[in-house]
Amino acid sequence: MEAKPVQAESDVAAIAATARDYFEGWFEGDEARMERALHPDLVKRQAGEQLEITTKERMLALTHQGEGRKDGTDPALDIEIEDLYGDIASVTVRSAVYHEYLQLVRTTEGWKIANALWQHT
Repeated sequence: MEAKPVQAESDVAAIAATARDYFEGWFEGDEARMERALHPDLVKRQAGEQLEITTKERMLALTHQGEGRKDGTDPALDIEIEDLYGDIASVTVRSAVYHEYLQLVRTTEGWKIANALWQHT
């Protein structure tokens, strides 16, 4: 088995910042922060029998409409970077209303959320 690449502190900080942009952007209705966090090919699913897909475009529209503001009454976040290997990372984020698993990829524009699986807490 080959050794893992060294995790740069700057990558850890950038990944956490991307997760904050995603959640805080949702809670604050800040479309620019949400845009900055999401990969163009985002696939977001809610846990359950029907795994309906939410796209980046839909997330931006919902954020713009302020749909997440009602969820942001307790903005505390627990962000845990589970794994970071080269250009990919897995992150668990816990908030007062969501438990979410994020998969991120490094792009030329920085770390972006490519996949998300979530459920209400």
